[in-house]
Amino acid sequence: MASVNDATMTIRVNSETKRQAQELFSDLGLDMSTAVNMFLKTSVREERIPFEITRVEPNARTLRAIDRAEQGDGIIGPFESVEEAMDYLDA
Repeated sequence: MASVNDATMTIRVNSETKRQAQELFSDLGLDMSTAVNMFLKTSVREERIPFEITRVEPNARTLRAIDRAEQGDGIIGPFESVEEAMDYLDA
């Protein structure tokens, strides 16, 4: 008979994020596996991601940079070679 936890997951995560999460969960008396299981069970029970996910809108400075790039203003290149690009960067 299979145990209650009979599947293994492998995920890739930024090492600093993992360290911070382990520290937080440890402070809360949890290990990583328990915390991930809590997330998964809550997601399934509520049929949603159990926190708000929003798209961050670009600020005014970013919008101006996007406009400039779309108009070709301030665009450098293209370069014929990597060496040419590196020469430009070293200038």
